[in-house]
Amino acid sequence: MKYTLCQAAMMLTLAGACGAAEFTAPQSATASYDVFRNGWRVAVVSETFEARDGVYRIVSESRAVGLLALLEKHTLRFVSSGMLTPSGLRPQHFEGKRSDADARQVRADFDWEAGQLTIAHDGRTETIALPPGTQDRLSSMYQFMYLPREKLQQIEFSITNGRKLDHYLYAVQSSGDLETRLGRMATLHLVKQHRADESGAEIWLAPQYRFLPVRLLIQEEDGTRYEQVITRLEIKGP
Repeated sequence: MKYTLCQAAMMLTLAGACGAAEFTAPQSATASYDVFRNGWRVAVVSETFEARDGVYRIVSESRAVGLLALLEKHTLRFVSSGMLTPSGLRPQHFEGKRSDADARQVRADFDWEAGQLTIAHDGRTETIALPPGTQDRLSSMYQFMYLPREKLQQIEFSITNGRKLDHYLYAVQSSGDLETRLGRMATLHLVKQHRADESGAEIWLAPQYRFLPVRLLIQEEDGTRYEQVITRLEIKGP
C-alpha cells in the first residue's frame, strides 16, 4: 500500500534510541495540518496525543479535500499505542486503514522481549528483527519531545510503516524562523541524508512547542513535492 501525502510526511520523523530523556513532554496535544502536493492543498490532518499512567496513545486522521476528495471518500486513520519509558515512547501496536474492509491496511506489532517486529500488509504477515529504539511512523513524530537536546544534531533511527523497516540518518542543516498560521516561530531544521536516487526529506521542529514538528517536506525522485504545515496546536500538561 502506498499512502499519500501525510503518510509520507509522517515518515520523516525520529526514533528513540538516543539516550536518557528530558521529561518535558505534555500529557496531551492536539494538532492540525494542511497537506500540499506541488503547492496544491489536497488534505487536512487532525491528531491527538495522550500520555499518562505509563502508557501513550496517538490517533491521526487524514481527510482529502478538493478534487482528491472525489477519489478518497474515506478518512485514513492511523493509531499508535505503547508504553512510556525513560527513553520516551516504546510502541507496542501500530495500524493504519480507511475502514475495516480496507485491503491496503497495515499493522505492526512490537515484541520487545523477543526482539521481533511483526508486520502485516497486502494479506501477508512477516516477522523480522526489531532494532532497539524502533518507532512506527506515527509515534516517531512525538518521540522528539523526549530526546536530549544535544542528540538532535545528528540522529540515526529505524522506523516501520507496517510494510517494512527503514533506517534513517538526519542532520541539522540550520536553525531559523518560520512563518506559520500560528505566527513566526524559531525552528530547528533537520535534513535527511540520502543518495541521489532516493527521496529527500526535511523536518522543522519548534522548541517553543516541545520540539514538535511544525513543517515537513518530501521531495520524491520524480520531483513531486509533498509538504505538511501546522495550522493548529494545543498542548496540555507540565
